Amino acid sequence: MATQSLPLPAGIGGIIRAAARVPRPMLIAFAALVVAIAVALTLVARARTLPRTITTPVLQQTLAQSVTASGTVNPQNSISVGTQVSGTISDIYVDYNSKVRKGQVLARIDPSTIQAQLSQAQANYAQAQAQVAVANANASGAGSGVNVAQANAAAQNAAAVAAQANIAKAQSALTLAQQQLQRDQTLFAQGYIAQATVQIDQSSAAQDEAALAQAQAAYAQARAQAVASSASIGESGSSAQAQAAQAQAARAAVQAAAATVQQDSVNLRNTVITSPVDGTVVARDVNVGQTVAASLQTPTLFTIAENLAKMEVDINVGEPDIGGVKPGDPVRFTVLAYPNQVFTGTVHQVRINPQTVNNVVTYDVVVYVNNASGKLLPGMTANATIVVASAPKALVVPVSALHPMQAAVATTGTSNAPWGGSGANTAPIATGSDAILLVQRNGTVQRERVHVGLVTSTQAAVTPLGRGALSAGEAVVTGFASGTRASQGNPLAAHGAPGRGFARGIP
Repeated sequence: MATQSLPLPAGIGGIIRAAARVPRPMLIAFAALVVAIAVALTLVARARTLPRTITTPVLQQTLAQSVTASGTVNPQNSISVGTQVSGTISDIYVDYNSKVRKGQVLARIDPSTIQAQLSQAQANYAQAQAQVAVANANASGAGSGVNVAQANAAAQNAAAVAAQANIAKAQSALTLAQQQLQRDQTLFAQGYIAQATVQIDQSSAAQDEAALAQAQAAYAQARAQAVASSASIGESGSSAQAQAAQAQAARAAVQAAAATVQQDSVNLRNTVITSPVDGTVVARDVNVGQTVAASLQTPTLFTIAENLAKMEVDINVGEPDIGGVKPGDPVRFTVLAYPNQVFTGTVHQVRINPQTVNNVVTYDVVVYVNNASGKLLPGMTANATIVVASAPKALVVPVSALHPMQAAVATTGTSNAPWGGSGANTAPIATGSDAILLVQRNGTVQRERVHVGLVTSTQAAVTPLGRGALSAGEAVVTGFASGTRASQGNPLAAHGAPGRGFARGIP
């Protein structure tokens, strides 16, 4: 069978014939241009499909959380020198800024009045001592009287005993005489003896009866005298006790007079005002001729700063910030006198005594400062920054780039944030929590789980938790540019980053 060639259309054939006449290198260049244009169109189309991200590089630096407040520079130890006695200032030996040593005389108070009081107290003391001597002599005499009374009482008691013995003797004699009289009366009645013998017996019995009565009277008298002597002992004892009490009172008066002398001597010494410490006079509140009255409140004469090379800054920290401040925290501050110089110190004490002014509660934070240069002066106003926490050489990202793992994310509406939802991230990022970062790598956005070590108002120090190694210089997504088509709906779902509600399901 014979074959037959069909003629090409005029237009196509012309193009082919024209192409056949074009050199081969030009054809290759043209083909490459067409391919490049196609690739460019594809990239443009894809770019219009993807959202435009707003990124911030990861920094490696020291992140510090701080509290700012103002306070006043004061000496660490300031002593108010006063006076315990009243009088007129007669001499002043120091002035403002004077360097003083412990025991150095600062001023004198006119001692004439106190010297007169001391002289009177010494005279009273001598008089009291004389009264003690008299009282002791009286007490000694009263004691001797007691001894005499006791001796008299003993003699009277002995006399009473003797009188009692005489009564017994007289009673015996009377009994014998009565028996003899009865016997002789019987014999006289029988005619054996003469009547004269009976009469003699009657006379003897009467005499013995009188002797008994006399002995009884003597005994009664001796007993009365013994009782009187005993009463004299009591009286003498009472007198001795009274004299002893008077002597004791006189001795107490001597002690009181001696105490008055001692007090007036101390007051006389206190008219000389001396420095209690080594230091610098920062205030002088009296002049020569001024009268000071030490009554209910001790007047202040001088104020001495013990060591101006060691100062403290009393900072008023507000109630919301005091919880993070603790002893040992570093402090940086400036003063108006040296606005370009930063001074450093350390928190020494957080005083728990609150100060409330206009319903604002503040606490005094005491900061110790080395003032070897002497630039810091008492009363200067310090604007301080207290570093309450720090993360040295940490990976630092903006807080806006973090999304908390436990945050509830909205599931409806539109979003301009990389994690979807109805707007910016409003959940709090807390120190010690875990969060999600969106990291832009090689044209894609990847999720990175991190641990938040420290959070400030705008930045956070993070540590990677996943397999990816977050490093300084990498770009983290903080948001999307508005107006892109991909910002509507689910912007980064095609690149492995979730859109709206992506936090759910994060392992």
